[in-house]
Amino acid sequence: METPPPLRPLDEDWERALCIVAHPDDLEFGAAAAVARWTGQGKTVAYCMVTSGEAGIDGMRPDECRGVREAEEIASARAVGVTEVEFLRQPDGILEYGVPLRRALAAVVRRHRPEIVVTGNFRDTYGERNLNQADHIAVGRAVLDAVRDAGNRWVFHEQLADGLEPWGGVRQVWAAASPRAEHAVDTTATFDAGVASLEEHRAYIDGLGWEDWDPREFLEGMARTTGTRLGVTFAAPFEVFSMGWQD
Repeated sequence: METPPPLRPLDEDWERALCIVAHPDDLEFGAAAAVARWTGQGKTVAYCMVTSGEAGIDGMRPDECRGVREAEEIASARAVGVTEVEFLRQPDGILEYGVPLRRALAAVVRRHRPEIVVTGNFRDTYGERNLNQADHIAVGRAVLDAVRDAGNRWVFHEQLADGLEPWGGVRQVWAAASPRAEHAVDTTATFDAGVASLEEHRAYIDGLGWEDWDPREFLEGMARTTGTRLGVTFAAPFEVFSMGWQD
């Protein structure tokens, strides 16, 4: 079996990041430990959930599930030092890539004015064969375009009111857990915070029905494999997209 190539450390010379993902729990399956590292460095990190994950628990109706999952995500974010969590409340499970989603995400980017935007894996698979979920793909693709849209005064120009201005200051978009990741973040010191963050999603995890599933064991398997490629104990992988406005 071919040995995966080494991973490179991410550039951490920045102050503000915005994480945009489809569902509550998306960041907690690996990336939350990296968020804990960044907040521990004094950086500002905000979360934006495109949906509230209301279609994610089979035994709970969406109108009830929405509140449960939003509360779990707020607690989960707090476990890694994030206090600002926004929910766009788009329909869970049936998100579509397109102009409406780009418009909504461009507005979020313009409000938060981040230097780095983090999203989830939007490739077709996780690893070589596990199929990705449609919402993840739609959101990740829309994030890349929305970041560019946010810097263009004449795209979604109706948003430019009440002091909101274009924002072209996003340097890079990082897609967590991408099978094409070439970079990673050392999460050895913040691994426990990442586990605690995932454990806050108790109703969701119980609803999955995975017998004897252990969040720590699950996260450790992924983080240790990635850490080996970075030369540390634990790490989180990211695919990097540079957003050069001169290109």
